[in-house]
Amino acid sequence: MQILVCPVCKGPLQLKVDREEAGEVIGGSLYCSSCRHSYPIEDAIPNLLPPDLGKAQG
Repeated sequence: MQILVCPVCKGPLQLKVDREEAGEVIGGSLYCSSCRHSYPIEDAIPNLLPPDLGKAQG
């Protein structure tokens, strides 16, 4: 977790855990307080696409 940074501004990310199993985060989000972007974690996979790219693919 300490090596992950915001792909937009390279700021630190804060982990919010919604669901955890056996010490692994299954659901939640990563939030950058510097640029105020949030990145979802679904099925233990963080989606770190920049917000503009995430909307284009959604």
